[in-house]
Amino acid sequence: MRNLLPLISSHPGGRSALTCRYRCGDACFHETPNTSDNAYVGDVIAAAASRRSLLRAGAVMTVAAATGAVAIERAPQASAASADAATAGSAAAVKNKAARGLRFSPVAPNTEDTVVVAEGHDQNVVLRWGDPILRGAPAFDPAEQSAKAQAGQFGYNNDYMAVLDVPGERDHQLLVVNHEYTDEVLMFAGYDPENPTREQAEIGWAAHGLSVVVTAEERRLGRLTAVPRHHLNRRITATTPFEVTGPAAGSELLRTSADRSGKRILGTLNNCGGGITPWGTVLSGEENFNQYFANPDKVTDPTVKAGLKRYGFEDGASERKWERFDDRFDLAKEPNEAHRFGWVIEVDPFDPDSTPRKLTALGRFKHEAAEPRLTTDGRPVLYMGDDEKFDYFYKFVSAKRMMKGDSRTAREHNRTLLDEGTLYVAKFTGDSPSAEIDGTGKLPKDGEFDGAGEWIPLACGDRSFVEGMTAEEVYVFTRLAADKAGATKMDRPEDVEPSPRTGRVYIALTNNTDRGKEGKAAVDEANPRNGNKHGQILELTERWNNPGSTRFNWRLFLVCGDPEDPSTYFGGFPKDQVSPISCPDNITFDAHGNLWISTDGNALGNHDGLFGVATAGSRRGQVKQFLTVPNGAETCGPIVQERRVLVAVQHPGELDGASVEKPASTWPDGPGKLTRPSVVSVWRRDGGDIGA
Repeated sequence: MRNLLPLISSHPGGRSALTCRYRCGDACFHETPNTSDNAYVGDVIAAAASRRSLLRAGAVMTVAAATGAVAIERAPQASAASADAATAGSAAAVKNKAARGLRFSPVAPNTEDTVVVAEGHDQNVVLRWGDPILRGAPAFDPAEQSAKAQAGQFGYNNDYMAVLDVPGERDHQLLVVNHEYTDEVLMFAGYDPENPTREQAEIGWAAHGLSVVVTAEERRLGRLTAVPRHHLNRRITATTPFEVTGPAAGSELLRTSADRSGKRILGTLNNCGGGITPWGTVLSGEENFNQYFANPDKVTDPTVKAGLKRYGFEDGASERKWERFDDRFDLAKEPNEAHRFGWVIEVDPFDPDSTPRKLTALGRFKHEAAEPRLTTDGRPVLYMGDDEKFDYFYKFVSAKRMMKGDSRTAREHNRTLLDEGTLYVAKFTGDSPSAEIDGTGKLPKDGEFDGAGEWIPLACGDRSFVEGMTAEEVYVFTRLAADKAGATKMDRPEDVEPSPRTGRVYIALTNNTDRGKEGKAAVDEANPRNGNKHGQILELTERWNNPGSTRFNWRLFLVCGDPEDPSTYFGGFPKDQVSPISCPDNITFDAHGNLWISTDGNALGNHDGLFGVATAGSRRGQVKQFLTVPNGAETCGPIVQERRVLVAVQHPGELDGASVEKPASTWPDGPGKLTRPSVVSVWRRDGGDIGA
């Protein structure tokens, strides 16, 4: 089987205005696209939270007291990455009082302009933006950039990452990396955002998409180095041809003047989270695609116009002005081009000549992730979040079973599994009275934010379950279908990860500062805080632990923020023994069943980072910070292997007022060099297992 200064900003959470501008088109500052009156998950959560939590906390306190647990001291503003987190003993004492896999001294919150890792670990930069990976690609030269060069070089703003073994090559691993978006002001000297050049636009197209790169590992340590010009290396960009598959392929809503069939699309944009299928392909979600298109106000078709509004398209010119160089980005000329983005794509990383696919059966929205499980009878299930304030959580259940093995028959069969099945959206119900969910984050009387839920079917094949919408309309305008179905509004559902040990599904809800505002959705038990700027992690258990079920139970695992804030909750674990965490984004699991969380937009005044937390046992809820990233950067795409941790350091130096001429970061290459998003590998200096 193939296998700086603390960020001070008026923007939500800890993001800079520059990040909001280039990453998502200032989505938080525009009218919320979801104007339905569906329930808000905060209301659901706030309706259920106190007695069980307190009991659990008391039980953990007892265990901690019996074992002599050492408290972790929170530095309100550390100036260095020190592991001096123990109040009553050495860092080693803190390290040893942790779950297996998390036995390291936690990094203190800090604002260092570097990647700060836990004591006893080393690191190296595996790949930087612009590093050549294809044959014939030149070395990166910031003063001589070209679209042709970029198409053979590692792309910009690395995000989700997947690692697979390379058959027959013992010391090689295949790294697949998403490139979410471009920061032109940090890429080009003298960049004029009102008058970009064609070459700059085409470089931007080539810097989007994905990179597939073989890496070589040092077995004794965790150092990785890229293998340029390997035959499996590949770039997928905003101009790569894609095949459209599934029930909406060929729909009139997908047809354009350049593609009368509705089955052939150029490019992929704003690729954020993803997943690895059990048959060895890689999935990637197209997220904030709306920001690349101009002139939705000039669209006349009422159905298309309503869809554009629901997906957050803004009137007038686009930020990057790509419509000046390609008519497909001008909706006045090509209104259906907007419908050709917002899908999950599938890539075969072991066949560089294969055509990647856009999977319409999975619905169209701002996909943050697509993480799989198998039902008890072997059918693949995908969990997916729609990353916008007050939007929804989805899953897809395939109609067919997966075939095992790597035969041609198995490969051809498995490539059809995500084209036939049922698309669902989640509705959450709390189990506490709504009066107990007051918006402060106070636990309800039963001691826990928890409840039940159901999966509401939206469409299956050519059958729609949504009144007044055809199946094609459900797939293309999935948000509108979910509105009609009565789904629960969530606090920006981003990454999702099923536990390989327990099957429980963990959902990162990054934040929602509009929760509870006048005219906005109120709190519920699943989203229990007004003005939620720190986010939470929700834990979902399918009925009978079968992902094909239409019912589930849920509870909040973490309610993030400063542990001294009474609204925070850490799985019932004593809050004086955890690292502060804000704005959970990407998540993954290690071999021990611990959840690892990377953050985006830390609203506590420190840099973003990577955190590990036990999900079971007496240490359940003990959050420990493993690393932090440089000025303006976000921590993305974590991978935690036995002897290595990989992170994608995205948009370093992305702070208000920054430019090539006035850099806000000198990472990774030091003063006088262009700041470059990069992938970093971290390993134990003594060659041991991470967290052992």
